[in-house]
Amino acid sequence: MQKKIIVVALIIYLASSAISFGVFSYFGKSKTKTASQQEQTQEEESLLAQLLNIDPSEPKDQVCPLNGKLYTQTEKNAWEKKRPLAVMIENTPDSRPQSGLTDSDLVFEAIAEGGVTRFMAFFYCSAQRNDVLLAPIRSARSYFVDWASGFNRPLYVHVGGANVPGPADALGQISDYGWNGENDLNQFSIGYPTFVRNYNRIEGKEIATEHTMETSTERLWKVSATRGWTNMSPELGSGRKIIPPADWKDGFKGWSYLDEVPSPGNVRAISFEFWTGYTDYAVKWEYLPESNTYRRFLAGAPHTDLNNDKQIEASNVIVLLTKEKGPIDEKKHMLYETTGTGDALIFRNGEVIKGTWMKKNREAELTFSDERGKEVLFTRGMIWISTVDTSTEVTY
Repeated sequence: MQKKIIVVALIIYLASSAISFGVFSYFGKSKTKTASQQEQTQEEESLLAQLLNIDPSEPKDQVCPLNGKLYTQTEKNAWEKKRPLAVMIENTPDSRPQSGLTDSDLVFEAIAEGGVTRFMAFFYCSAQRNDVLLAPIRSARSYFVDWASGFNRPLYVHVGGANVPGPADALGQISDYGWNGENDLNQFSIGYPTFVRNYNRIEGKEIATEHTMETSTERLWKVSATRGWTNMSPELGSGRKIIPPADWKDGFKGWSYLDEVPSPGNVRAISFEFWTGYTDYAVKWEYLPESNTYRRFLAGAPHTDLNNDKQIEASNVIVLLTKEKGPIDEKKHMLYETTGTGDALIFRNGEVIKGTWMKKNREAELTFSDERGKEVLFTRGMIWISTVDTSTEVTY
């Protein structure tokens, strides 16, 4: 009898010890997570303190250099001290929804590798009113560097990049172009707290490490300011070959815009796939006459922004057709023909313009003309450029 009592007591002890350990472990983890969340909240509050104080009655009569949209003088005063951010943002299904795209002024979209598309989103005018959380940040690709080069060295934001020797060596090209000392914001050379891995960025969804990198517009502009990378480029060269500092907008023409919006056309939907059968990256845009914008769908669902749960809308949608090449190496890197000329479909105001794109060289601006060779006038507002192979079927 006594032995039975001892055995029962031992079982109760072991069970209670296991329960105590489990409870302690659970709450210990909870406290750690809470502390991490508190730290993140404090940082976000600190960033929110940097918001602009804009009088609601202040007129919006200042033109954004990137997309022609009109803003207040207060916002212009803020952006004129900075350079645009060109930010690499990924688009795998596990990374969605992304953070920040609804606050971008301009977006380039193309395949990174294996049929998986990636974005280079420009943040400048729209991002002055609020600090914008950006995620998930991914690596550089050579053709995105080429397109960014047409904007007078914007601040290029990425996490590493393609570095296999050859034409797809984006990191080597960034170095060769001298960007390392003037406008390259590579996470590898910056780190925390400008860049943070947030494994809980999408509530209720476990995500792999490569989909977790976050930053924000104000964090990026802050680190660029400490490096002396403001709106002014640094002095370059030595001896007799001195290039004096200059504002990034000097010599930048930009696109032209309609002053009056015409009656809406009857092209109400646009759809295409980057690679046939890769429906996870299939795009559809629906035209909304009441707002004169295009609402974006991705993989058959509304493409939303995690920051505000809003569906992405653009005022202009461009499908740029060019020669696609690849995969060209063991990493399955792609190449696109970024200079020269080719066909483009330009959608604005519910109509389509069958036009032409042109980029004379890497540093030249990308331009668009209509069938008569005249410059295309865009609608003021976000511009979204999707680059596809010349064989791509676009339905509209």
